[in-house]
Amino acid sequence: MSKAVRYLRFGDPDVLEVHEIPEPHAAPDEVRVRVTAAGLNPMDWQIAARSETAARFGITLPAGFGSDFAGVVDEVGADATGFAVGDRVFGAAIGRSVADHVLVKPAEATLRHTPDGVGDEVAATLPVAGLTAFAALAAIGLHAGDTVLIGGAAGGVGVFATQLAKRAGARVLGTASERTFGFLRGLGAEPVAYGPGLADRVRALAPEGITAATDLFGRETVGAALELGVAPERISVVADGPAPPPGVRATGALDAGPGALERITDAIRSGEITVPIAATYPVERIREAVTTQAAGHVHGKIVITL
Repeated sequence: MSKAVRYLRFGDPDVLEVHEIPEPHAAPDEVRVRVTAAGLNPMDWQIAARSETAARFGITLPAGFGSDFAGVVDEVGADATGFAVGDRVFGAAIGRSVADHVLVKPAEATLRHTPDGVGDEVAATLPVAGLTAFAALAAIGLHAGDTVLIGGAAGGVGVFATQLAKRAGARVLGTASERTFGFLRGLGAEPVAYGPGLADRVRALAPEGITAATDLFGRETVGAALELGVAPERISVVADGPAPPPGVRATGALDAGPGALERITDAIRSGEITVPIAATYPVERIREAVTTQAAGHVHGKIVITL
């Protein structure tokens, strides 16, 4: 038998349960990964909470939970290529990553070899959050000399976007609660409190103006950037949310383009990017982990260990 987090109805984290299920085995075109760590993302609990969100990802009840994972290949189908038993890997499997075993088709899935020097807990945070951050900055053509406002800079996507923007040579202003200011300064950002009056606070911090923005949580940063005169095509938002104003770029992990994950893992290995892990929870505490993340005050990533 094998363990997997599943839910039989949509709702709050209390719907999540650890189930014993028959051990799955790889089909000819699949590999099986023995999962050791699964990184949580806001989209995971949003899918479990709302049927309309789940439908956008093709998920129906009963459903598995989670998207990102890392572990070791322990079965390889006869027709699957590129991976061997014993390979350390990480990837994404929407709606089924928090489980002892994940089956993936290498020809169709986001599955990568985990580089030496990158631990499984870190690798398990990368596919959704890392690629979303990469895509959000690529959509606005961020470059050296930009002053960029990042909404939600201390969150799971924000920690990647902040560091990628600094690495690109931009000045980074990041919205956050005041208790997060020290954390953001440690990532190289200049923190600014979110909430009413955001545009005025940004204007005071950067009187010469900002040139780009990305909103990784809600739409407040979009409004502030437009008020400050940023061109809509130099503002991006995460696509899974309300429709943005005309001209603003809606994007997500699927838009990151080839080589993005490799560039991120190279930067982690070189020490140019760190991955703050706010907390790790054993799979038996999945409800507590998701409740903590859904509260919206996490600084970095939450990881489930299996």
